[in-house]
Amino acid sequence: MLKNIRAFFDARDVLEVETPLLSVYSTTDPHLESLQASFQDQRCYLNTSPEYGMKRLLAGSNRAIYQICKSFRDDELGRYHNPEFTMLEWYRPTYGMEQLMQELNELVSRLWMALDEGQSAPVFDSLSYRQAFEQSAGLDPHQATSSSCLQVAEERGVEIPQGLGVDDDVDEWLDWLLTQLVLPSLRKDGFTFIYDYPASQCSLARIEKDDRQQDVAKRFELLYGDLELANGFYELTDAEEQLQRFNAENATRLKSNRTAGRIDENLIDALRAGVAECSGVAVGLDRLLMVLTGTDRIDQVLSFSWGKA
Repeated sequence: MLKNIRAFFDARDVLEVETPLLSVYSTTDPHLESLQASFQDQRCYLNTSPEYGMKRLLAGSNRAIYQICKSFRDDELGRYHNPEFTMLEWYRPTYGMEQLMQELNELVSRLWMALDEGQSAPVFDSLSYRQAFEQSAGLDPHQATSSSCLQVAEERGVEIPQGLGVDDDVDEWLDWLLTQLVLPSLRKDGFTFIYDYPASQCSLARIEKDDRQQDVAKRFELLYGDLELANGFYELTDAEEQLQRFNAENATRLKSNRTAGRIDENLIDALRAGVAECSGVAVGLDRLLMVLTGTDRIDQVLSFSWGKA
């Protein structure tokens, strides 16, 4: 798989790069935790992805780049999670989100066909976040409220976890309905792109108007069945807006009694210096290898999973 990935990008003149795994900065993402380390009594962190370092490289060059590296997250351990995992990430200056989705389609198809030249090409579906919710939940997620999500859950017989109520943020409800109604409805034997997420779930993506003049995050995910494989963005390059988002994420972390992340000042400086318009995507290679080999646990594709490392 690694050999074929490198051949794919080499043929397209995408440069392989390497950035540090260890940093004094941590993630602010409310859904992730950085693994802590230390160097000469200074607290530091292992990267949750190579994104920030790669964007700093883009500030000095408009060349397309990719990286295959280890990433680390101090959160779940289980069927699909290991604290240390392998990530492929690449950035395409001048590409829009749709172009990058197509390139990801081509890469995955190439890897799929490499297993057995006689097998048929994989199937890819593509749904907007709105289409996915309307089809499986009868709900427009961009107009939803916590109350309307609760109503859908009750009407569809969805179990409501303890502590989730009408006073909670609508994104928490959408995330729950996504796992309970949307993902189980997706094609089981093929890949699905979901794109144009709610603006409130923008992360590091730009916000633009969709065909209904609704603000949406230009973000996509690739799934196989209900397994998330990749997360991509039409990248935000505005330094001040990115700083504002980091601060908002830290406020969310503090609200839930978690430690605020240390904002990567080097990334903000790089964005201020100027990063070209681009799209980027991160792919979990261990999960992708699970799909390619037909295995159902991440430890089946790791040399040594956690507990045996």
